[in-house]
Amino acid sequence: MKEDFIAYIWKFQSFSQKILRSVQEEEVQVLLVGQENKNSGPDFFNSQLIIGNQKWAGNVELHVKSSDWYVHGHEKDENYDSVILHVVWERDVDIYRKNKTLLPTLELNKYVNKEVQHNYQKLFNSSQKWINCENDIGKVDHFLLDNWMERLYIERLEQKSELISELLFNSKNDWEAVLFKLLAKNFGLKVNGDAFFDWANSMDFNIIKKQQHDLGGLEALFFGQANLLTDTLQDSYYLNLQKEYDYIKSKFNLIDRIGERFQFFRLRPNNFPTVRLAQLAALYNQHQNLFSKLISTTQLKDFYNMFDISVSVYWKMHYSFTATSKKNAKKITKAFVDLLLINTIIPLKFIYLKQLGKLNEEELLHMIREIKSEKNTIINKFNDLKISSKNALDSQSLIQLKNEYCSKQQCLQCTIGNTLINNS
Repeated sequence: MKEDFIAYIWKFQSFSQKILRSVQEEEVQVLLVGQENKNSGPDFFNSQLIIGNQKWAGNVELHVKSSDWYVHGHEKDENYDSVILHVVWERDVDIYRKNKTLLPTLELNKYVNKEVQHNYQKLFNSSQKWINCENDIGKVDHFLLDNWMERLYIERLEQKSELISELLFNSKNDWEAVLFKLLAKNFGLKVNGDAFFDWANSMDFNIIKKQQHDLGGLEALFFGQANLLTDTLQDSYYLNLQKEYDYIKSKFNLIDRIGERFQFFRLRPNNFPTVRLAQLAALYNQHQNLFSKLISTTQLKDFYNMFDISVSVYWKMHYSFTATSKKNAKKITKAFVDLLLINTIIPLKFIYLKQLGKLNEEELLHMIREIKSEKNTIINKFNDLKISSKNALDSQSLIQLKNEYCSKQQCLQCTIGNTLINNS
């Protein structure tokens, strides 16, 4: 038995319908469960109870065994002087207050449904499984599961908002600058994401805005700041970039970037950082005030049109400064735009509209449902368990479920886990 199960039982009052009695044989009525405390101090604050004929307001402490009160040294801690009820799974010793009176104790094992206990033990005795509930998750009602998936997706958006809020603070609420940094990180994908993010943070976005009208100058800035113009190559385009970057660097007092190097190894040529930088330069050259345009766009086809750009002439025939290719516009694919929508654009719209008080969750949910499901090992595993991912909302929700609940053994905080434990 674990304390988190006792907290779960107390929080949701999952008792039998018997009259509760303390080990001192006084009737216990729960008026208010109280507020769960995840930090130090008693487990539930501001509970309201009737014990015997007396109404109490105070805190509730939970333990597996009543003797844990002394094991944890609560008798020496004044934070526990306000405890009005000790809720335990097993009472093995009596607990006394500082004034030598008995602390009322409720022994839970007498009141919890045996099948609930069995379901709990079954769920958590699954150490060899990919997720605890893999044998039973397919039995969960589809309506309940769909509602939980929506909540998981909103929770995931809230988590992504933390980085956005930090970037906004550091940029003094420059939404365009934040968009650029997040897009850059996504253009780098997993292999070069951190390097691209470091690169984007190495220059003031105002410099980019001043270069946007000139694609050649923007490419020089991007490749130079990426430390990709330091070789000696007999290539007229490369030499022009070097010359232009030296001018820009001097004009804006740019400092050489010291950070992660861009990786080319084991990447498909279309994902080379040189190609991605050329695409990003073409995007910002074509679209002034990109953030405003993205915020006002609501149709998926319009996002695809906005990112339907071609790289400059040189990059239509190159993958890098030393690797040529057949002439190819190297456009940003719809699949790549989907990734940008999932990981940057929709989270940014979410927090922006939320701050303005104009958030329409249904509109965002509709948009994410229009996007194809991601494909990765987590989604494949859930598919094997008959939990299909029909769209990007499903895939994002399942990633959130696996990473934040299943892997962290947070089944008691999960709707699926709750349902399976209480399934009598």
